[in-house]
Amino acid sequence: MAILNITTDSFFDGGRYDRLEQAVARADAVVAEGADILDVGGESTRPGSEGVSQSEEIRRVIPLILRLTQGRDAPYSIPISVDTTRAEVARQALEAGAQIVNDVSGGTREPEILKVAAEAQAGVILMHMRGTPRSMQADVTYDDLLSEIRDFLAERCAAATEAGIPADRQAVDPGVGFGKSPQACLELLANLQQFEGLCRSVLIGASRKSFMGEAFGHDISKRLEGSLASAAVATFRGASILRVHDVASTRRAADVAAGIRGALQ
Repeated sequence: MAILNITTDSFFDGGRYDRLEQAVARADAVVAEGADILDVGGESTRPGSEGVSQSEEIRRVIPLILRLTQGRDAPYSIPISVDTTRAEVARQALEAGAQIVNDVSGGTREPEILKVAAEAQAGVILMHMRGTPRSMQADVTYDDLLSEIRDFLAERCAAATEAGIPADRQAVDPGVGFGKSPQACLELLANLQQFEGLCRSVLIGASRKSFMGEAFGHDISKRLEGSLASAAVATFRGASILRVHDVASTRRAADVAAGIRGALQ
């Protein structure tokens, strides 16, 4: 899953693709790099971010999705995911041609978003986050990290099923970096098999994240290798989807990790 943030303040690529032509060029480039899904977001969810209005989020993401799906000779060649917590943004994105809703609140900010996804027969990604992006790092302590996250995701999967989204169109994301300490992020990556019992595809988004800086002193410009290591471990531990900035290199690392996993006796 290639990240395409149409924002000015995302932690790594903010401001790079906030003009339509830049975003279209990047969307086309990630297909050539080996992406299977494009994740389009119009609101930063970095720690401490303030967010934007619904109208601004719509202004950012809908023109790009329309351009990719309806504004060219051939439709975009891979599925588009909209990274949003708002039901109306999701509705308009799905009408424009997106096929997946990626909700970092797990459908808790606006529960109607699950109905919107169900009515469009869309896929949904349900993530664990404590609080909001602005407040999530204020409390990163857990009595039992893995079980608390697993229980939350199980409840959100049940809510999605109740809304009418079949299990095979649901994926879960334990939320690396969202209300977790650096050590907790490492613990999640090391123990992804703990989420197999949910019987859902597992998504991991560890690309370029701050736990690498806090745990190992890696500056944001020097986190490619750490991102690749995280992607390889996540793949080996059972992740089905990797949400990344560096598509081509991650594709190669994940292919090898998947091959090693497949060779297990």
